[in-house]
Amino acid sequence: MWLLAINPTSGRGRGAIVGQEVANYLSERKIEYRIVTGANAIQFQQNLQKECGKGEGVIAVGGDGLMHMAIQIVAHAGLPLVTIPAGTGNDFVRALGWNPARPLEPLWEALNTQSLQVDLGNVDGEFFGAIASTGFDSIVNERANSMHFPKGPSKYNVAMALELPKFKPLNYKFVIDGKSYEREAMLIAAGNGSSYGGGMKVCPDADLQDGLLDLMILNPVSKREFVRIFPSVYEGKHIEHPQVEIIRAKEISIDAPAICYADGERVGPMPATITVAEKALMTWRR
Repeated sequence: MWLLAINPTSGRGRGAIVGQEVANYLSERKIEYRIVTGANAIQFQQNLQKECGKGEGVIAVGGDGLMHMAIQIVAHAGLPLVTIPAGTGNDFVRALGWNPARPLEPLWEALNTQSLQVDLGNVDGEFFGAIASTGFDSIVNERANSMHFPKGPSKYNVAMALELPKFKPLNYKFVIDGKSYEREAMLIAAGNGSSYGGGMKVCPDADLQDGLLDLMILNPVSKREFVRIFPSVYEGKHIEHPQVEIIRAKEISIDAPAICYADGERVGPMPATITVAEKALMTWRR
């Protein structure tokens, strides 16, 4: 029996629509399933934890927030995870190679082929699928999460416009695979997957099966230069800028007066240690 985990509110209601499509798909093929949901994140995780002993795998229908919650459970339980995109970002799904515009493709693959093992990131004991980050983007996240208007992705653009004029680079101390570094930077991203924010390829060459994290460091640039190069992140071209560094590593400790986010979820204040958890998740990729 499959466990069907649905966030009906993801993607401004798209989760409920896609969740019903998945349920219909399973029912038409006489495949047993049980729906798992919850009134809030804590209840959802508790319910999924309880059901894990009864299922052969988890089908998660939602956005990156749901995927982030689900991997905390399934990675420890050793169950395979089918990722069905129905959110606004869907960056873990993108990292696996699936097209968010065709949400049922991963389900077809899961029902017809064997799962494979992919890496996860881990920040202080919490798994993440795509990106853990700190710096300017985390400040924007903090601001956006406190805003009630506008709704949707445009909220982050407004938050960015409000925060950029007063932002100053922060002083970071790193230990990267045992070597110590210190420098000022505007943004730090540790990528297990390649993108965040709905397709911003901040770590464009990150690979879910290489046993490494891609650490992207944006060294200080002027506000004008930041605005100029920002659009290039959607194609991953920002890494060609001389103030951008990419370092591949297995373990990265970071200390700064900053907040860490992972898969768009707030982890908490630095310091933090980010590691790669090799082959920690069974799933399907394109």
